[in-house]
Amino acid sequence: MPRPLSGRVAVVAGATRGAGRGIARMLGEAGATVYCTGRSSRVQPNRSSHTHAGRPETIEETAEMVTADGGVGIPMRVDHTAEDQVVALFERVGREQRRLDVLAMVMTGQPASWKNFLDETPAEGKTFVEGWIWPHVVTAWHGAKLMVQQGAGLIVGLVEQDNVGYHGAFYFDMMETLLKRLVLGLANDLGKAGVTTVAVAPGFMRTEAILEGYSVSEANWRDALGNPQAAAMGWGGSETPCFVGRAVAALAADATIARKNGGIYTTRALSQEYGFHDSDGARPDYAVLDAAMEQAKKTFLAQVVDAGRSTEVDWKLASKVEASS
Repeated sequence: MPRPLSGRVAVVAGATRGAGRGIARMLGEAGATVYCTGRSSRVQPNRSSHTHAGRPETIEETAEMVTADGGVGIPMRVDHTAEDQVVALFERVGREQRRLDVLAMVMTGQPASWKNFLDETPAEGKTFVEGWIWPHVVTAWHGAKLMVQQGAGLIVGLVEQDNVGYHGAFYFDMMETLLKRLVLGLANDLGKAGVTTVAVAPGFMRTEAILEGYSVSEANWRDALGNPQAAAMGWGGSETPCFVGRAVAALAADATIARKNGGIYTTRALSQEYGFHDSDGARPDYAVLDAAMEQAKKTFLAQVVDAGRSTEVDWKLASKVEASS
């Protein structure tokens, strides 16, 4: 099969599992050399307070998958909350490869509490927001320095939703909005140096933890369709982490990627634009997913929907090209 990213070098920050693993694997499928970073390693387990600490997936396992899929996987244990480790990562990439073409940032912080503004202290909110944002800022800064030196590169951030509307809870909204604003800021500051920055919003992913939670594997994931909770979430329209991986690989292979600088794109839209499919050869059943979402807005997501009804305005993304035409 053609490998459009042969000779390219990528760093996937947060490649241990989930979307990070899917992105690393599909960059490898496209022929890239991929540095797979994370805190869960065979030689040094993740003993942090992170919600996924102690799970069995490791960066070494991801790197082996990258190689099996057609690329070159290189594991490196990095705690992206520790700047000295981030510095060592990019020094190694620069020393060994003398280039960096793709940086995908998929690190996660602690899960949201979903509390109302007055039900969570500012100190708790600060810890939550900074735990997500600053590892992204630090990682982007050191990665971008390599890209600017070569006058080219792609930085990809992972977000929820392809809009800037309210996300349903104060500190979660602040974190998500800052992640999206980070993309816009990097796009403005780095675009003139040839570096493109975009955000990608995946759909409902069948991650290792989600599959485990429904007592199924990827091989028999449809067995969970009878689970009321899974059905309510739109399980029949879910996607594998490889789907967002193919989205990132398609973006990285696009010679005209600069036209997307600063934008937020869903895996659904990118699949339609670039023509890629999920690992089973199909696209997610969006009719099922959309129907479940509409029903959820009336039930368990009603509180989130109601949270956005107190204002008379909404924030939206607007294309400069469309606005000027």
